[in-house]
Amino acid sequence: MDLGLKGRRALVTGASKGIGKAIALELASEGVDVAICARGAGPLQATAAELRSLGGRVFERAVDVTDGPALAAFVEAAARELGGLDVLVNNAGSALPGSFEEVEEVRWRGDLEVKLFAAMRGVRAALPHLKQSDQARIVNINSIVGRQSAPGYIANSTDRGACLAFNKVLADELAPYGILVNSVNPGNVKSEAWGSSLEHFAPGQTLESYYATVAAGTPLRRVGEPEEIAALVVFLAGKRASYITGASIDVDGGLGRYI
Repeated sequence: MDLGLKGRRALVTGASKGIGKAIALELASEGVDVAICARGAGPLQATAAELRSLGGRVFERAVDVTDGPALAAFVEAAARELGGLDVLVNNAGSALPGSFEEVEEVRWRGDLEVKLFAAMRGVRAALPHLKQSDQARIVNINSIVGRQSAPGYIANSTDRGACLAFNKVLADELAPYGILVNSVNPGNVKSEAWGSSLEHFAPGQTLESYYATVAAGTPLRRVGEPEEIAALVVFLAGKRASYITGASIDVDGGLGRYI
């Protein structure tokens, strides 16, 4: 299937590991030139090397997405290096475990900075470039916990709910420019981000045994792979998704309990 992505230019945040890395690799395999950022320079450079082995242009920079000026500078530099931008994937973020009484306000604010405000800043910086594209796409990586209660993850559920609202309203506002905005909502997916949850809910348990515990509560009885999230993201970035905007699509093995 030709997704019409060859020669396009994409920017992916939080792309050194896990879902973000899988998305960047999937885009590059479709012939997309990719700009990636993450906080850790070492893993980021390793991912950039993998991307370059696929033959396209790659631009990487270590950036903390909660640093607004640094993120804006990265977006500008990426657009300059790649000759523009067609796709923005807001992926940075991880789950913050804890009940209402356990999560201090300062930690909650920090989580909101990463999940919501960093995405807003990324869109704001990329928007002038996306308006110049004839196939502009924004894909926001959120979570099914933004659509259903997740006991023990009150900050994550609250903040992801705000992200889903942002996704929908932004899609309406950018539709006149032909910019499509969609949300991809993973359920339980293999990722280094599980570390904080493992420490909080199952200290001493191995990651693999924790995956097995989590999988038992999922209809498909397994934890998802990052590549399964990436496949949908790349489809939404392509020309065959030209009539999809404002959508919120789960990739969760059936874990969502809502209609």
